Amino acid sequence: MLKPSLTAHELRDKLRSRDVSAIEAAEYYLKRIHEIDGDINSIIWLDDEDVMNRAHEADRRITSGKARQFEGVPIPIKCLSPVQGQPFSNASYGVRERLSDFSVPAVERLEQAGFVLMGHSNAPELGLLSVSENVRFGKTRNPWNIDYTSGGSSGGASSAVAGGLAPLAHASDGAGSTRIPASLTGLIGLKPTRSRITPIIRSMEDAVTDGVITRTVEDTAALLDILSVPDPLACYAPPIPNETYLDTLYRPVRRLRIGLMTEAPIDVYVDPQNVDAAKRLATELEGTGHTVFPVEPEVFSPELVDGFGDLLLGAASWATPLDEPEKADSYVKTWRSRAESAHAGQYVDLAFRMQFESRRIVAQWGRDFDLLVTPTMASLASRVGEVYDDVRDKAHLGVWKNTLLGRDCAFTSLCNMSGLPAISLPVHFDSNGLPVGAQLVGGLFREDLILKVAAEMESVFEWHKFLAEPARV
Repeated sequence: MLKPSLTAHELRDKLRSRDVSAIEAAEYYLKRIHEIDGDINSIIWLDDEDVMNRAHEADRRITSGKARQFEGVPIPIKCLSPVQGQPFSNASYGVRERLSDFSVPAVERLEQAGFVLMGHSNAPELGLLSVSENVRFGKTRNPWNIDYTSGGSSGGASSAVAGGLAPLAHASDGAGSTRIPASLTGLIGLKPTRSRITPIIRSMEDAVTDGVITRTVEDTAALLDILSVPDPLACYAPPIPNETYLDTLYRPVRRLRIGLMTEAPIDVYVDPQNVDAAKRLATELEGTGHTVFPVEPEVFSPELVDGFGDLLLGAASWATPLDEPEKADSYVKTWRSRAESAHAGQYVDLAFRMQFESRRIVAQWGRDFDLLVTPTMASLASRVGEVYDDVRDKAHLGVWKNTLLGRDCAFTSLCNMSGLPAISLPVHFDSNGLPVGAQLVGGLFREDLILKVAAEMESVFEWHKFLAEPARV
């Protein structure tokens, strides 16, 4: 029997045992998208015929005994990632929509693992907001309550999974874009270590990484194994783990020293309910035998944080090809103009300082503590349109420091700037009944440690049982 709360592993097992066919699975999720997604707007492009053709091929491989790891499991791709033969616009009217002539490595690896690509999930224009709202495709809403956002930039992905429109979804993260949506929709979002998943282009000084949004740690670990296979064409190669991330989940967890940070790394107000989420995770970690203690770790200088939020992101948006820049949203134009007002030396100075300060920050893991717990966000879920309008109104003042965007990304961007791996776990609900996540940050290339502890917490919180109300049809 198919149901909206299925995980990727559960659906894979049903396909392997022939309880259901890949065609039946594709039909089930397509039907849910057409019936439910009108109010949510998570999937902004969908070719039913292409999905069914891919499902037919998956069934053929399963029947012939040639099934790959996740043969026949549907997955939507974030619309900011090109897929060969499918339309691409970067969610911007500034790009003339065209069929892409290539797929990014993450998409290729998903296809090689047998996933059935199922449309494109919504995101902000060029991925520049913490909400998935844009003029071209509209606003994505949170399945838990459609008056609120599901975050960004992978908000279409998180809404699709939370709403039971897909068992998991492709995502990416440049300043919190996987963890923020996961936090707001009661799901799991992992940002791996810088370079762990090799991209086609190392955007924003390699702060951006692909990933997935899932219901379980098991799915997250398995997808990290798939997405992080060594890339012989990459400029840099991360250390290869001794065992798969999926296998490491089943190893005993040693008792760890875990720091608890509830003050944001930048000067923003942190909602007490977000602090409660971090403290709740800390309490449960302590209850399983870990040593948890408050810390005030060294973080990036305010000048560098501001530079990352304005100059570095502005430069990345300026370097993103636009066919008709005049058609881009107003805040995108403002961000691009910031890059034009700076010179190359200022950018290089910012990049060098980020590398230099990162060394001191990263050194704290393993020396002062093994893991760090923080709120995933400083803010609760915003109402649809609130962050978007705020950024459009105040972009000229400096987006990072003066808008709600900076508050959304206050805790998560620390990890993108330093390259540290981090995961958002769904551990709490706010007074409106919306999910609130807590973040677990590990040392460089210690995804194994994060995942093992996350799996330990999954048995405590049982978040895999969460299901947004609108999905119960």
